[in-house]
Amino acid sequence: MSKSIDIGSPTRTQAILNEYGLRAKKKLGQNFLTDGNVLAHIVDTAAVTDSDLVVEIGPGIGALTEHLARQARDVLAVEVDPQMIEVLDETMLPYQNVHVVEADVLKTNLADLAQTAFGQAGPLKIVANLPYYITTPILMHLLAAGLDWTNMVVMMQKEVAERLSAPVGSKEYGVLTLMLAYYARAELAFIVPARSFSPAPRVDSAVVKLVPIRDGETVENPSALFDLIKACFAHRRKSLWNNLLQRYGKAPDTKERLTAALSQAEIDPGIRAERLTLADFIRLYRAVQA
Repeated sequence: MSKSIDIGSPTRTQAILNEYGLRAKKKLGQNFLTDGNVLAHIVDTAAVTDSDLVVEIGPGIGALTEHLARQARDVLAVEVDPQMIEVLDETMLPYQNVHVVEADVLKTNLADLAQTAFGQAGPLKIVANLPYYITTPILMHLLAAGLDWTNMVVMMQKEVAERLSAPVGSKEYGVLTLMLAYYARAELAFIVPARSFSPAPRVDSAVVKLVPIRDGETVENPSALFDLIKACFAHRRKSLWNNLLQRYGKAPDTKERLTAALSQAEIDPGIRAERLTLADFIRLYRAVQA
């Protein structure tokens, strides 16, 4: 098999899969990206340079890993599928700056892996082609992990990407938008058509670039804030007041406490959750906790 042909080309991707007797695993959400222009665009979106330490989640057979390796100082490729580890051991042979690790990102301390691979825990750039079925858990895990990162470029289902960058009041704006906004600013970089993959998924994908918020307002318990936000969006057509009543029950003083909290936060009880910004929810959270 010629090493001069990019891994992400349709012909070489198929040749590698044939050599190892592999097929994309639906249960792991595997779809192999076979469009060289898209692969290059992802690396460009992350603005990878020869001084960067890059963590890639889910490298598969190494198509994007190869492009990253050509640009970055070092690449840590974290793969959960043991069969792909065997493939990566071969496809990454020409790239001495690639460190392949078999691990489940949801059960792994990435800072420790980076320290072992790179000799330092950061700063990192994170690149990932996220499986559709587990996009949100992986994304929130990465954001909440306390990593030292400068940007994160992630590919996901187009519908989810639109929710990440949705404006206040839009139908896409919701819990995921706000949870992400607590940690980062999101920009939908570009759309990736289904035909760019093998096998082709049923929907288009999109690449989103995230930049960490360093000076944003924080709370001691983000999970509790997110629980409040989820409660306020439990029924999108209902008012904030009705959702809050459902969340906090019917104790004799509930209405009185909620009225006081909403007044303190300067929020209209009749408004719908989709009209509130993250700053509004933080004020409400603090007022409810007081």
